[in-house]
Amino acid sequence: MNPATFAPQHFGWAFADGVATVTLNRPERKNPLTFDSYAELRDTFRALVALPEVKAVVLTGAGGNFSSGGDVHEIIGPLTRMAMPELLAFTRMTGDLVKAMRGCPQPIVAAIDGVCVGAGAIMAMASDIRLATPATKTAFLFTRVGLAGCDMGACAILPRLIGQGRASELLFTGRVMTAEEGERWGFHNRLVATDALLDEAMAAARAIAAGPTFAHGITKTQLNMEWAVSLDVAIEMEAQAQAICMQTQDFTRAFEAFAAKQTPVFEGN
Repeated sequence: MNPATFAPQHFGWAFADGVATVTLNRPERKNPLTFDSYAELRDTFRALVALPEVKAVVLTGAGGNFSSGGDVHEIIGPLTRMAMPELLAFTRMTGDLVKAMRGCPQPIVAAIDGVCVGAGAIMAMASDIRLATPATKTAFLFTRVGLAGCDMGACAILPRLIGQGRASELLFTGRVMTAEEGERWGFHNRLVATDALLDEAMAAARAIAAGPTFAHGITKTQLNMEWAVSLDVAIEMEAQAQAICMQTQDFTRAFEAFAAKQTPVFEGN
């Protein structure tokens, strides 16, 4: 996969200045996901592990909305007619998308506007940084269609972002979390004007891309791995991780630039 020439079939893709932009682009339906787009998104984020030229990702939606989640007619309807083995294959595949997003070393900046529900809310949740507009409406709608709220890692990740009680309320009720609530609770990093959303997200991604990207990958790995370990284990893991980073040329570059009163230029090695 060449990030400069990659042409996915089920979403938009652009690459410049080390930043890949993934755009969910079925605006006439508020950017729903299909079986094929789930799979292609999963495969794309998984491929990023081997693409060091991509240093950060912006994930957004077209037409003033982020995503309306799984397409009712193209996913929900067919699921009601599937047998258990097919259903389990599907739910594992959708969960693999979250694993791929969390597993890629590149930080993911979600630029969220309008509707952000169901699997769309999950993709926003699985991102590393979330910028939203005041018009953003986020909801984990699974109970609305007779399903459990424990979908695609929601019960593991959402409480860590907004707390157990707030996550419980959203997952039990399926109600909308307003943009203001999302910012106040820590789901959104900040709210920005609609016409500035993509520019702000790109600026954040470019700032990350200009940093020590090998070290950023280590940070993302540790953020994932330290969820389920003791403090003693976490501190030892971080000691080893930081020692690895101290062997990189970027660490030396930063020191030499500081000594020369210059701005370091990181190269990710």
